[in-house]
Amino acid sequence: MENINYDALAFDEDEKNLIREYGTLNHYQKGQIIFSAGDTADRIYLIEKGFVKIYRITPDGRKVTVGSMRSPGQLMGLAETLYHGERTCFAGAISDSILVVVRKSRFEELLEKQPTIAIKVATTLGIRMREAEAIIQEMVCWQVPGRLAMLLLKMSERAGVETEAGTKIALRLTHEEIACMIGTTRQTVTSLLNTFKQENSISIEGREMYILDAEKLMKWIV
Repeated sequence: MENINYDALAFDEDEKNLIREYGTLNHYQKGQIIFSAGDTADRIYLIEKGFVKIYRITPDGRKVTVGSMRSPGQLMGLAETLYHGERTCFAGAISDSILVVVRKSRFEELLEKQPTIAIKVATTLGIRMREAEAIIQEMVCWQVPGRLAMLLLKMSERAGVETEAGTKIALRLTHEEIACMIGTTRQTVTSLLNTFKQENSISIEGREMYILDAEKLMKWIV
């Protein structure tokens, strides 16, 4: 299993303040598209609040998530913007989100004036490349139960809140959205979540999901 340091992707408060000076604040509702495939890549985004998924649409209309979800403190839309290409993917808000939007020309000014930001951007692109390689490995080598278990563990790490009932995943995803993230069907996700519930590795109360036993989930990752 690839050990990726997701903390290294997040900008600290001083770095975020520098980026804020060059951009504008935009609000996006859950489900709203932030950018679409085919758009000119002429801006980058700093996530202040919320979570964003990056996905493509297959010829038969299915949404397939590519890459990992983007979290608060992270930049997105970097690679295509820096070489000014077209977007190849869609970005959609998983939850109500607030983003700082910075135009390409302004972002380039920032990189020239703030070498520390430029180094962080290079680090981010490097980590994203490793992340993409890890996802390909997961899709090729792991069965669906392992991919689902890994996703739940990642979600608990990046959007988890410790409670007496367990680690609450503070991010509500439908079974269809989860299926898009791990390359399977909604029915399979529902069936596997029931299996995880029966073994007491997770619990689901209404629309809230809790991780009860991370070690049990880890055993599915083979």
